[in-house]
Amino acid sequence: MDVQIEASWKEELKQEFTKAYFQQIVAFLKTEKMQGKTIYPPGSLIFNAFTQTPFDQVKVVIIGQDPYHGPGQAHGLSFSVPDGIQPPPSLVNIYKEIESDMGVGMPAQQGNLSKWAQQGVLLLNAFLTVRANEAASHSKIGWENFTNAVIQKISDNKKGVVFLLWGKFAQEKQRLIDETKHHVLKAAHPSPLSAYNGFFGCKHFSKTNELLLNQGYDPIDWKLP
Repeated sequence: MDVQIEASWKEELKQEFTKAYFQQIVAFLKTEKMQGKTIYPPGSLIFNAFTQTPFDQVKVVIIGQDPYHGPGQAHGLSFSVPDGIQPPPSLVNIYKEIESDMGVGMPAQQGNLSKWAQQGVLLLNAFLTVRANEAASHSKIGWENFTNAVIQKISDNKKGVVFLLWGKFAQEKQRLIDETKHHVLKAAHPSPLSAYNGFFGCKHFSKTNELLLNQGYDPIDWKLP
């Protein structure tokens, strides 16, 4: 099966696409479609994180769990929503932390994080699809094998990447990362349920830029238009 994914990622992940678990994901999604189920994000955006941030450009990884499951929200980038969609609560809290950390005003109506992705921030969800209005409905279909392989490839074949692990789920990915050559920053999840337990005040955005600058990389411009 020919997977429509950006060329550098296709090369890195080519072995994954031939594995049985990946064929099972494809079969499962086809069955759901045939049964009339609505799946988010749309097929053309399932691999959007990879399209926006080619392998050789990855400098930062932000790991999310599940795509948003409301109409028009998911577009293949963790925590992000397309233009014209109100930022969800976790993203609003991310904006609050950027504002207090970096001193930059963030847009109240704008939730599209493509600008970050295009600067080398891989916005990776652990599960790349979801059934409409059913959170975590595709969490057991094999996506985690694939996205764990993505993290492992970055760890093995790059150096100096900053991984932002927010919340317990993301922090379980720490075992895949070689910390002798990468940087791991951990905090609570930005969800309203946990943001006050250590996400607010984590200063991950300024810390990330400091780590990048120390390695001679351009910092991320976190401000959104």
